[in-house]
Amino acid sequence: MSEVTEGKQPSAGVQLRGQAGGEAPDWLAMTAEELVAYRDEENRRRASPAARAITGDPDPGAAIQWQEVALPGRDLRVRVYRPSPERVDRVGLPLVLHVHGGGFVGTAVQSDWVNSHLAAQLPAVIVSVEHRLLDPETPLSAAADDGWDVLRHVVRHATQWGVDPSRTAVFGESAGALISALAAIRARESGLLLRAQVLVNPAADLTGTMFDHASVTQYADSPTLTVPQLRLFHRFAVPPGTDPRPLSPLHADDLSGLAPALVVVPTHDPVADHGRCYAERLRAAGTPARLTEYPGAGHAFLSMPNVVPQAKAAREEIVAFLREALAE
Repeated sequence: MSEVTEGKQPSAGVQLRGQAGGEAPDWLAMTAEELVAYRDEENRRRASPAARAITGDPDPGAAIQWQEVALPGRDLRVRVYRPSPERVDRVGLPLVLHVHGGGFVGTAVQSDWVNSHLAAQLPAVIVSVEHRLLDPETPLSAAADDGWDVLRHVVRHATQWGVDPSRTAVFGESAGALISALAAIRARESGLLLRAQVLVNPAADLTGTMFDHASVTQYADSPTLTVPQLRLFHRFAVPPGTDPRPLSPLHADDLSGLAPALVVVPTHDPVADHGRCYAERLRAAGTPARLTEYPGAGHAFLSMPNVVPQAKAAREEIVAFLREALAE
């Protein structure tokens, strides 16, 4: 049964829009070349040591490294977080597949804080997918395939990765939460056992109703996500002539039999209602779903622990949820 709780941390007034500096770009007028230049500059900033003042310091109890995953037709980088050897008492740790947010911009590095803490505290192996970012040549379906294909690859090669495939969960933020939700659906359809799914400020609706939710209107110009950014994301995600329903978990035909979900919703977020509605649909289909709201927090708050106090409470809730779900 789904439950709605409220985070107890006070609200934070310091948030970031996410641009690389200066005024925000004219999102809807941005050319493909301008997008690439913006993306490169912004991702360099997010991966820089200076960004730690916002994104937080990794847990020293976890080792972090990049690895290459050979997938059909492409190689993909993943950022892997492993607990220090002294924190591991057995072979075959739980696996958490993570998908970072951003859609058309973003990097796994921006999630080092939460993923390193998960690795050290669960303990578990966290594999964060550096998925293909959306642009005029790369729709959301490609990024969704990246998440799913990495999940299948690691599970199939569990011994090589040092994970227990029977204790697997998916975890995503924003667009990454959408990809994770789609992976949970594909896992059920393929018979791949998932123990849990964690969806943080998920975008769950890419259909014609995407912008009709009340939260989109109420927080249309929030500090960390705006409607123009959402419209650019939508344009890349589902190009003209593309059916948006297969990429919209909120409109999936069957949400029964999925892994139990934790849906984390910051209240000051344009897509807050996406998360609320998705949790309701999961519950109505018989899939256990817990909805937790963090009052005053904005979109992407989990990636900004040093400026948004609620991030720590959300991280602790995620750790507790996954520890129980992934227990032997």
